Amino acid sequence: MQPNEYCDLALKLGAEHAVLFNISDIVFDSRTILKCMFGCSDWGKGHTCPSRPGSLMPWEYKEIFSKYSWGVIIHSPIKKVSQEVSLALESQAFVDGYYFAFSLSDCALCSECAGLKDKPCVNPKKARPAFHSVGIDVFKTVRQFHLPIETLKNPDQPQNWYSAVFIE
Repeated sequence: MQPNEYCDLALKLGAEHAVLFNISDIVFDSRTILKCMFGCSDWGKGHTCPSRPGSLMPWEYKEIFSKYSWGVIIHSPIKKVSQEVSLALESQAFVDGYYFAFSLSDCALCSECAGLKDKPCVNPKKARPAFHSVGIDVFKTVRQFHLPIETLKNPDQPQNWYSAVFIE
């Protein structure tokens, strides 16, 4: 597949937006871990959380993801759709020969994370860390592409969910 075809596939699978990025478009900022540590009630529990044993730190993820050259950012107002689309693109890219393709998406595979009950992950082959939990400033990154994202002013406000597939 050509790079633009991955965006077409993402839209066909239900993404509201899908845009190509170059690795230089990804804004890394290790301060993202502060929002995880001190703003997330799942800290220390989720299987894709940066608090899990053996997890890398944001600056370590930056080194790894900097080896990629491009990928696709996926947007959906539905968290599960964002993740399903990103996993499908990761799989397609792998089949296309991009064997290091890797999806980042806030996990929505289960209605409740097994980690919250101190149980093993039931989908370890599909569970992926969130875009922000690996040290990526999602706001600055997606705003470059004029994609919708705002800080939430109330809990009833609709959210924008972003995933990214790092391809090569």
